[in-house]
Amino acid sequence: MPDAVPTPPQPAPALSLKRVAIDTYRENVAYLHRDCAVYRAEGFQALSKVEVRANGRRILATLNVVDDDCIVGPDQLGLSEDAFAQIHVPDGHEARISQAEPPGSIPALHRKIAGERLQHEDYRAIVRDIADHRYSKIELTAFVVATHQSELDREEVYYLSEAMASVGRRLDWHDHPVVDKHCIGGIPGNRTSMLVVPIVAAHGMLCPKTSSRAITSPAGTADTMEVLANVEPPFERLMEIVRDHHGCLAWGGTSDLSPADDVLISVERPLSIDSPGQMVASILSKKVAAGSTHLLLDIPVGPTAKVRAMPDAQRLRRLFEFVAQRMGLTIDVVITDGRQPIGSGIGPVLEARDVMRVLRNDLRAPSDLKLKALRLAGRMLEFDPDVRGGDGFAIARDILESGRALDKMLAIIEAQGAKPFDPEQPQLAPLSHEVIALQDGVVCALDNLQLARIARLAGAPKVPGAGVDLMHKLGDTVKAGDLLYRVHAAYPADLAFAQAASQQASGVGLGCAADIAPAWLEI
Repeated sequence: MPDAVPTPPQPAPALSLKRVAIDTYRENVAYLHRDCAVYRAEGFQALSKVEVRANGRRILATLNVVDDDCIVGPDQLGLSEDAFAQIHVPDGHEARISQAEPPGSIPALHRKIAGERLQHEDYRAIVRDIADHRYSKIELTAFVVATHQSELDREEVYYLSEAMASVGRRLDWHDHPVVDKHCIGGIPGNRTSMLVVPIVAAHGMLCPKTSSRAITSPAGTADTMEVLANVEPPFERLMEIVRDHHGCLAWGGTSDLSPADDVLISVERPLSIDSPGQMVASILSKKVAAGSTHLLLDIPVGPTAKVRAMPDAQRLRRLFEFVAQRMGLTIDVVITDGRQPIGSGIGPVLEARDVMRVLRNDLRAPSDLKLKALRLAGRMLEFDPDVRGGDGFAIARDILESGRALDKMLAIIEAQGAKPFDPEQPQLAPLSHEVIALQDGVVCALDNLQLARIARLAGAPKVPGAGVDLMHKLGDTVKAGDLLYRVHAAYPADLAFAQAASQQASGVGLGCAADIAPAWLEI
């Protein structure tokens, strides 16, 4: 008697797709009702990885199981905002769900957790799986923590950087040089990019600046630019803007440049992890993927900066230079004064006010922000083979003071989609608290970490008008009762948190001039 032919498994029945309006921040999430026949038949478990298919498209997602018919019914398959946008079909469309294959790079992840050194192909496999959303948040966290605790050697940093740059879109502007500028962060108010880009673009050099949003700071460049213009134009429109105006100031998350980086940041942000290897890989992978040929990198050094001492800055510089050279990127690393915030404002609206004052050559413009931006822009202009070394600063100053930088910035703002903004009357959050000096003295210390924390407690960057408005900088003489800074907040609870933090530690040290820490400065 012939053997019975096994019956092929039948595909799971189709479900009706439903958009679930939940922002899961860089994680695709699918929702099934506990009474769903597919959930019971397939043996799904909550937080397992599933594959969703609809109209020829497929995405991977993390499964959440619900008991509330208001979220999804038994015959529905819900998708979070990110996941629904990726599947690109309307509400109610037929969709199917099945178990996802486990990521092929999991053995490499386990070896990294055990402290082993990984090879190039290991990192390529891990990064591909991360970019494809094959990793759960738990697995992502394990990778971030493992690479943080077992510090990567410089070859591993190159492997990770190259793998991140190779996954996703990679631009070629068919131009040379294509310049960019980046600061490793940690200094509140340091919005030099918003001045450097229009100066360099007005000179005629291509500067497609894509920036991240704030991770642990009160504002990133994208957060501040968003006060003035749309920072998420469609990719094709962004390309047109760069070609027409030689520059842009946009959020990098919409361009699919080094997409694994955006997924990793979603884990690094809540953990406040920013290890040297991950920092280098994040920055350089984005720049190479964006088609940059030349990069100016700013490393601020100060008692409350990310980098506290010159030897640490030099080690980080050498790591950046090694990886950049391996990736074919020309890099100029500058070490700058990170002892205090740059400019007067800390928070998106306040920082946008400072930027526009500098561009308008307003007498109230923060001199430190203006001077640092001119120095950085000057170094970038010297990437131009027609600019002699040492001439960049004077050229940058002429572009700014002539109004050409303002004209270029206004053109970029208009092209990206201008938003109403009046630098004379910026829309600050309505509630405020004033922090005053309790004694006479000289401002001898400004704590970047504490002032940033106060601004974040006040609501920045989620509330654009929230933050801290500084009245004094290092070396200023103040008297008891003088205003040190004003905190702006939109909600009473936020103001109360920020006020309590400022009372515990104002972030402003008063003493004598001899108490001021020396500056590390190379530009």
